[in-house]
Amino acid sequence: MTEDQRQALADSKVWLFDLDNTLYPAECRLFDQIHVKMNAYIMDLLSVDEAEAARLRRHYFLTYGTTLCGLMREHAIDPGGYLEFVHDIDVSAVQPNPALDAALSRLEGRKLIFTNADTGHAENILGRLGVAHHFEAIFDIADADYLPKPDPLPYARIVEDYGVVPGGAVMLDDMSANLAPAAEMGMTTVWVRTHYDWSGDGDEEPAHVHHATEDLTAWLAGVVGAG
Repeated sequence: MTEDQRQALADSKVWLFDLDNTLYPAECRLFDQIHVKMNAYIMDLLSVDEAEAARLRRHYFLTYGTTLCGLMREHAIDPGGYLEFVHDIDVSAVQPNPALDAALSRLEGRKLIFTNADTGHAENILGRLGVAHHFEAIFDIADADYLPKPDPLPYARIVEDYGVVPGGAVMLDDMSANLAPAAEMGMTTVWVRTHYDWSGDGDEEPAHVHHATEDLTAWLAGVVGAG
């Protein structure tokens, strides 16, 4: 990034961070465990085998934005029980990240978590990373009335609830599609790119992506390093 871009980022008033596969590396593969739990939930709920449960899980995700949203729409499940079940996983692959802690310490502006997961899962991850103290609040899927990113309504709600001025805000997410509504509102966007197909469309950077990185910690250090 140029020095002008770096300074503009450093002057941002609010930072909205996605959680999973953004604050920790996607290579931790926590979603491998979560998918197993989702499949088990669907198998029990609908009395189907594992292959059919996996098919339905992906169908609900592609159709509704999250498997949870699909299950709520089509089967009226209790979201709280579901989220507690699927997030009961081993998060030991997420290691403490002192470098991320240091970069966040030097990053000016308010910091919020904006996640399609629930608060309990977010707290577990932030605790493992050792960075929970940097974040003013966690805006989770319940706060969004279970409407997942990139539905525009959660973006409007977090802006309203926390007094965010979009023109002075930065949003970071590992899924490029989730950055489109933020860019439309006037936020600066950062794509924390991975090599998994759900992250984006290959190596292409859509017009709504203003910055891209494969290493969030190093990128943040670049923003604050010269300040």
